[in-house]
Amino acid sequence: MTGRVRFDGFEFQRFDNGRCRAAVTLEGSEGIRSVGRAEGLLTREGELRCSAEAAIEAIRGMAPNGLTFELVGIKAVRAFDATVLIVCLRTNEDDGPARRVGACLATEDPVRGAATAVLNATNRIIGNDIV
Repeated sequence: MTGRVRFDGFEFQRFDNGRCRAAVTLEGSEGIRSVGRAEGLLTREGELRCSAEAAIEAIRGMAPNGLTFELVGIKAVRAFDATVLIVCLRTNEDDGPARRVGACLATEDPVRGAATAVLNATNRIIGNDIV
């Protein structure tokens, strides 16, 4: 199978109890779809982490067997007169553990940008190996 993983849907909810929930839907080649969901704390960092975790969960549904992803961290950084979201993932690739980095400009929706940063990091790994 060839092709890239792309966003097919994104939902984010904030609740009065101080929690949030994200759902990320991804689509690969030949219409393969995967949905990832996560919950987190209703703080700026918690929202970004929740969104990133939902994206990782969706990616797990499309990754080749045995390939895992773990969120090391996500950070919003002010650079070049813009906010950039940077995500670091730990993976277990054929040659052992590795770290991957993805980034996204947080222009209109930083929470969605967190999921996009994860996708940018993982597309380099699974872009041509989607199952």
